Amino acid sequence: MTGKNKSDYTVQAVAHALDLLEVFTPEADEWGVTALSQRLKLHKNNIFRLLATLESRRYIEQDQGSDQYRLGSKNLELGQTFAKQNGLLRQARPELERLTKECGENAYVAVLKGMSTVYLDMVESNHVVRVVPRVGVWLPAFCTAAGKVQLAFQSEPEIERRLPKELKGHTPNTLTDHTRLLEHLREVAAQGYAVDDEELDLEVRGVAAPIRDYTRRVVGAVTVSGPSLRFSRERIAEELVPLVKESAREISANLGSG
Repeated sequence: MTGKNKSDYTVQAVAHALDLLEVFTPEADEWGVTALSQRLKLHKNNIFRLLATLESRRYIEQDQGSDQYRLGSKNLELGQTFAKQNGLLRQARPELERLTKECGENAYVAVLKGMSTVYLDMVESNHVVRVVPRVGVWLPAFCTAAGKVQLAFQSEPEIERRLPKELKGHTPNTLTDHTRLLEHLREVAAQGYAVDDEELDLEVRGVAAPIRDYTRRVVGAVTVSGPSLRFSRERIAEELVPLVKESAREISANLGSG
């Protein structure tokens, strides 16, 4: 094996299977056989065999109504295993528990993945009326508190690279103009926190602050979210922002951020 690159040992069938899995994104979460064949430049018979193998191991599932394929539950299981092994998650969990205990709302830790933010872990509120947990779900970064507070500390060219060309308006409050959004993100960076003011879902608000590692790089966000009826602007400013920023500082300190 000496002198050879690891790429020399690539198993083509495995590479094709991984290529197929990586086609699925938040923007294109269901695919048909013909579209996959065209996208991956593989014969339909090869696509059928790959799908059958992945489906048998729960990495892929088929919608019986449309015959389209989507990611299966095994991917989430692997993601959760990775999350549990991740240092960020180990440090964040006690703070999420403390945060939910103090404010009584859902608390999450999230990371930025391309144009999306992903909630890796959460502690759920005991309120009867609460936001549905979204652990493992990829959400648009530009209209969520956790996504915005991470985007805000990227360079503007990097932000533009991550943003879709057309920003989808999920609610009347969603910022869909690139210039206005960049101005807003500059404000977020200056104040050190972000608020989702019913920008992704009506009647849902959230607050997030950035988590930094030992290099001071933003590596995630801690956030709380809940129904707007409990998230008044006064409560956000006076109670939730200080609590979330304190949790973010504590997690960052435990990751070695000075």
